[in-house]
Amino acid sequence: MPHFNSGRKENPMSKIHALLGAILLMAMLTLTAVTPAHAFDGRGGDQITIQSGDVINDDLYVGANEFVLNGTVNGDVVAGGKMITINGTINGDLLAAGQTIVINGTVTGASRIAASVLFIGENASIGRDMLGAGYSLEARKGSVIGRDVIVAAAQVLLAGNVSRNVQAATGGLEIAGNVGGNVKAEVGEAGQGQAVPPTMFVGQSTVPVPWVRPGLTIDPSAKISGNLNYTQSADLTFPSGVVNGKITRSLPPAGQAAPGARAPATAAQKIGDWSLNLLRSLVTLILIGLFLLWLIPASIKKPTEKLQARPWPSLGWGVVAYAAFIFAILLIVFAMILGGILFGALTLGTLGGTVVWLGLLVLFALILGFVLVTSFITKVIFGMALGRWILVQARSPLAGHRFWPMVIGVAITVVAVALLSFPLIPGILGGLLNFLIILFGLGAIGLWSREAMSRRPAASAA
Repeated sequence: MPHFNSGRKENPMSKIHALLGAILLMAMLTLTAVTPAHAFDGRGGDQITIQSGDVINDDLYVGANEFVLNGTVNGDVVAGGKMITINGTINGDLLAAGQTIVINGTVTGASRIAASVLFIGENASIGRDMLGAGYSLEARKGSVIGRDVIVAAAQVLLAGNVSRNVQAATGGLEIAGNVGGNVKAEVGEAGQGQAVPPTMFVGQSTVPVPWVRPGLTIDPSAKISGNLNYTQSADLTFPSGVVNGKITRSLPPAGQAAPGARAPATAAQKIGDWSLNLLRSLVTLILIGLFLLWLIPASIKKPTEKLQARPWPSLGWGVVAYAAFIFAILLIVFAMILGGILFGALTLGTLGGTVVWLGLLVLFALILGFVLVTSFITKVIFGMALGRWILVQARSPLAGHRFWPMVIGVAITVVAVALLSFPLIPGILGGLLNFLIILFGLGAIGLWSREAMSRRPAASAA
């Protein structure tokens, strides 16, 4: 009998933090192999082909619409493009991102790949780990992965051989080959409707895309030498003898289980969690606001004055600042890749590596700063402007106090957002209000910074 484990509830990360983390992770994933002390071969263009018989005795960096490797690279390959095809041999690691990635040849090291469609052909051989992310991953029968498979995708079909473990987070997983170790599968609910055809998401792919059913499917010809742990609301039936070890079922995270699988959270539990989150947010923002007003009061008071005097321009500049941040992230990533390829082509590997690592540091600092500002400082600024406006309208002497307008305004702001996010009220009004508050605060900071910088040249000239 399969052993049953209760799942644990996970708190989801906010969408913006997840997006920024994914961008940073992808940049580090595709560029982390750069070593400042070594040169490398960099190539760019619409179509880049390494012919059969060609040998590159160096790391290879490629940026192209279509990249085909038929020859041999004695080093690592870092590639970005629409279509990436590996037919030859890479005596090192493969790091690639694109729309479609095909591996038909040999990669003696690890493969870290991200694309809409990931395809590992029947003659493919990956010597070490395979890390993949995308919509669809298929490993054909005959393919060999020398160590572990770690994948996050909408659907996964593993018909080849995996020497060690498989860890998958996917809507549908089908195992039709041999796995030498354990399988941990976080999968969607089996039988929850019919799967949507892959072409709805990936369009006309240059390689065939399988259609994998939701949940976990194990072919009778498959073999799992270790243990199997899978998420599901009810036990699944697998062919006899395909799993040598223990079969364990875990419950999905809260909100993903099928009806009747377990008792949902009661209204009292939901209200309790909501109340704790409200209290936590309130205390955190007030403490941060008090600290900033004590240590660097101008950083809060000046943007607050701008927001009070020009609320609608602040909102407009907030939208501009948000868009500028996303553009800056993409520009930095592009500059890192371009700089690496350019200096690699000029055989200035040390300088190219320095550009990449400097870009990663700037990227990390920019994302961290933006998250801190949008999560805390913008809300403190908005709350102080609101609190001061309310106290002025009430003709209260507290309107000119150093701290009370911020405390009162932040409390009202947090409670308003929380009330619109009450668990028994469906909708996204709380999230929309929170986003508007961020834009108002971000725009006020932008207006203040812009005017402060414009005054500096004038003061210097005087």
